[in-house]
Amino acid sequence: MLGKNMVLVLVLFVIGTVSAANNTSEAPTTEKPTTTPKPVPTTSGAPVTTPSLEEECRRRNSSCDTCLKDAKCLWCKTNSKCVPYPTGDVLPKSSLCSLSEARWGVCWVNFEALIIAMGVIGGVIVLAITVCICCCCCCKKNNKNKYAKEDEKWERKKKERQEKSNER
Repeated sequence: MLGKNMVLVLVLFVIGTVSAANNTSEAPTTEKPTTTPKPVPTTSGAPVTTPSLEEECRRRNSSCDTCLKDAKCLWCKTNSKCVPYPTGDVLPKSSLCSLSEARWGVCWVNFEALIIAMGVIGGVIVLAITVCICCCCCCKKNNKNKYAKEDEKWERKKKERQEKSNER
């Protein structure tokens, strides 16, 4: 169970990374961009607050594509709402959105299909590694048997030659 969760987290991370990479249209640069601090109004006396994650996702409620530009948001296709991704959980709870209707990273993959696909891919990888290890061990064992038979054959021929030599 723990392995499946780790694979799922890894897949979600990769999808988020790929999605974020696809959403950038600028060429990557090695220079750090210079940022100028925004002036904070000091005359009003009201504290400056940053919008909460829920407010930020609510602003992106227009479509799936705009919602998923922020990796912290999750698009629920059932009610067409952009909601914050539940960071405390690996998977969103069904009360938030059903897995078949939840989208994160890209709009065309739902969590249900993602879980099935990653389970299959993980199983194939584990199976392939197991087969490779078994083949290496079996081949090594077969090679030892092969060499042992060859050594016996050479010893027999050597004894036969010695016997023929002694008979002469």
